[in-house]
Amino acid sequence: MRNLFLTDSCKETQLHAINPQSWLQVERGKLSKSSAHSTSSIESLIKVAEPPIVPLFKPVDYVEVLAQIHEELESCWPHERSNLYLLQFQVFRGLGEVKLLQRSLHSAWQNASSVYEKLIYGAWLRYEKQGEELISDLLASCGKCSQELGFVDVASQIPFENSSVKLTGECIFGMPQVSTTVFFQIREEKIACERQKIAALSTPFHTMLNGCFTESHLEVIDLSENGISPTGMRAVSDFSLTGSLSDLSVEILLEILVFANKFCCERLRDACDRKLASLVSSRHDAIDLMECALEENAPVLAASCLQVFLHELPGCLKDEQVVKIFSNANKQRRSIMVGLASFSLYCLLGEVAMDIDPRSDITACFLEKLVESAMDIRQKQVAYHQLGCVRLLRKEYSEAEHNFDAAFAAGHVYSVAGLARLACIKGDKLSSCEKLSSVISAYPPLGWMYQERSLYSEGDRKLEDLDKATELDPTLIYPYMYRAASLMRKQDAKLALTEINRVLGFKLALECLELRFCFYLALEDYRAALCDIQAILTLSPEYRMFEGRVAASQLHMLVREHVEQWTTADCWLQLYDRWSSVDDIGSLSVIYQMLESDAAKGVLYFRQSLLLLRLNCPEAAMRSLQLARQHAATEHERLVYEGWILYDTGHCEEGLRKAEESISIQRSFEAFFLKAYALADSSLDPSCSATVVSLLEDALKCPSDRLRKGQALNNLGSVYVDCGKLDLAADCYISALKIRHTRAHQGLARVHFIKNERNAAYEEMTKLIEKARNNASAYEKRSEYCDRDRTKEDLHMVTQLDPLRVYPYRYRAAVLMDNHKEKEAIAELTRAIAFKADLHLLHLRAAFHEHIGNGSSALRDCRAALSLDPNHQEMLELHRRVNSQEP
Repeated sequence: MRNLFLTDSCKETQLHAINPQSWLQVERGKLSKSSAHSTSSIESLIKVAEPPIVPLFKPVDYVEVLAQIHEELESCWPHERSNLYLLQFQVFRGLGEVKLLQRSLHSAWQNASSVYEKLIYGAWLRYEKQGEELISDLLASCGKCSQELGFVDVASQIPFENSSVKLTGECIFGMPQVSTTVFFQIREEKIACERQKIAALSTPFHTMLNGCFTESHLEVIDLSENGISPTGMRAVSDFSLTGSLSDLSVEILLEILVFANKFCCERLRDACDRKLASLVSSRHDAIDLMECALEENAPVLAASCLQVFLHELPGCLKDEQVVKIFSNANKQRRSIMVGLASFSLYCLLGEVAMDIDPRSDITACFLEKLVESAMDIRQKQVAYHQLGCVRLLRKEYSEAEHNFDAAFAAGHVYSVAGLARLACIKGDKLSSCEKLSSVISAYPPLGWMYQERSLYSEGDRKLEDLDKATELDPTLIYPYMYRAASLMRKQDAKLALTEINRVLGFKLALECLELRFCFYLALEDYRAALCDIQAILTLSPEYRMFEGRVAASQLHMLVREHVEQWTTADCWLQLYDRWSSVDDIGSLSVIYQMLESDAAKGVLYFRQSLLLLRLNCPEAAMRSLQLARQHAATEHERLVYEGWILYDTGHCEEGLRKAEESISIQRSFEAFFLKAYALADSSLDPSCSATVVSLLEDALKCPSDRLRKGQALNNLGSVYVDCGKLDLAADCYISALKIRHTRAHQGLARVHFIKNERNAAYEEMTKLIEKARNNASAYEKRSEYCDRDRTKEDLHMVTQLDPLRVYPYRYRAAVLMDNHKEKEAIAELTRAIAFKADLHLLHLRAAFHEHIGNGSSALRDCRAALSLDPNHQEMLELHRRVNSQEP
């Protein structure tokens, strides 16, 4: 939903409408150098949109909320567990933790206490895993069935609840004896029924046939005005005798359902409900029958129809009739359709609708239903805030203010950002600023608070707030972008690029690449601009720039006209240079250009996937791997890519099998490399090292380019180190360095260190730092090979280059703890935990709290950490220890 939740407030930061042709001539050299840095041309390119107010649950202290959820899960009733996991999912979504949120959804599905929850969470998991159908097919080809979230047997999971009293066939005293057979006349036809069997269907029939009514002594009773056909009545008679319904048309079953409700025949109604449910096989069936299910209180039929709708998400939300069913459901109808799981249902529907179009009436309607369904205070925080975001986007300002107010009153502090934007829209920036200042003084300050307040400030005050936002949360990209744009407007291009490169060094954000692309355009550095636009298109082929006004592909074509094209040989040389200098974005750009030619695309898409994994873009990497498989030139090559797809999705054994299958067809570098990699990862047996060595040696005997052979030599060196064969390891690393596999410096440094050659290890890592463009990890590794002062310097540099790396915080905290500065040590960890949900940080802080006797804080951190990894043994032990000490 990038850029979908941008608001209209404070428009001085919005991008102007642009015409690409006005600043990018088709013929190279036509742009005037004298105007390259003019203020007007720069202004038209580098305005930065204000950060969106995201429709996510963002508690001030997510650690406390996770701990509360974990504590409640330990003691709650079974039927409450799924809702708690849903809340945990909302927390992880707000933190951007994709793997953790999927695990929470899976836990909600596993702990579903009703068939309705099973259907909803199953559909949600399918929605979150869209595009993974290939993985199921590949697993099937290995003889393994993946866990299917397919159709559920709804009828078997909704028990029949008969609330009627037991009926007897005794006649009322004093009434004359009547025939045991009764005829029900329906128009011209008479249907013979066994009187007491019909009487046993319900209290009304029992009273009619055995009570003080005229019908009790009649042999023929007229039911022509009760909406049942002769065929339907014969089916009712058969049911009274056999207890089951034969194969009947939908129309007759609907007749019987209405009839059963009219005469309170619960067993008949239930049988009819289940029979109709078994006939729902398509969306058309479900649409036709859902209205009847809701009107006639047929929960099995309603759940079966719901299952069909949910199974077809998101496509079914394009069907107006389906949307109408969900939109018009009042509280009573929701109870029939989804039991007590109304909040879960509209959480899912609201999310899908927002992904399709957050401005739509459908989205607003679903979120209104979510608000109606919210039961506890935390659910209300989620529902009101999401609806407020959508109302703001739809420019329904009064309603948005009401929703944000309700969310804030319920305890969702982040909703104050919405209230501040609305005050700004009304022209009251001072009020906006005051709202944020009040929150900053009342709660532990967070980066987003200062970022939001900066929107309503000017000059030095604005920059101070942005600097504070970065200090508290260096992952927020708006402060970097604003500072960089400001520097560029001052025509300080070098500092502007330095500033935007700070964030791109650890977070490959499309918005930041777009801004840097604009900088390069303003500087007429078209080669660099082309590099960034090609990286953007690699990450998101359909990306649109300048707030969606221009397709990135269009800009790519225009910029490319200004850059001399490389030959295939040039491209390989450029790729080799960039790969060797650990310039991952540059490497992506070269591969993009090569893919536009007639080169072997399978190999190139595979290289692309490796780079994207290094850049922490797993979704884009998987897309590239699937494209590699699609463009594989041979069967053995395709099997290798299938093996990597399986390996990267956690199916190591199946990936290993694909590698073996590929080798059986043809011995190749990539097949041996995959087999060695998968075997080393999957086997705990130390003896398998010899097999891995043999496989890597086989790989090196096969044809390949120096980029991949360098990786194989590096991996082989690592195996030799683990086996204690240091000289062989050093030989491998030196051989890798000879073909410019730069990362081998790190392995060689490790060999020096094990040999107690600390200075040589330090120097080796220094060489890597000098060569590598992305070198935060190199500084971190070098810190292990020097004295404490230089270690502090290196780790400070790591935090500057990549604030998401947690080791520096842990090291600094441990040093402070050793120096008996407990308060400062805990503060160092707290600073990082505020923006990085990390098990190791929480574990260490819990241990520190335990050490100083703060049991409640230690227990809180233990619970939060176990929310991240419920099976972490050291964490479980610490939790048991701390919990036993608590009163």
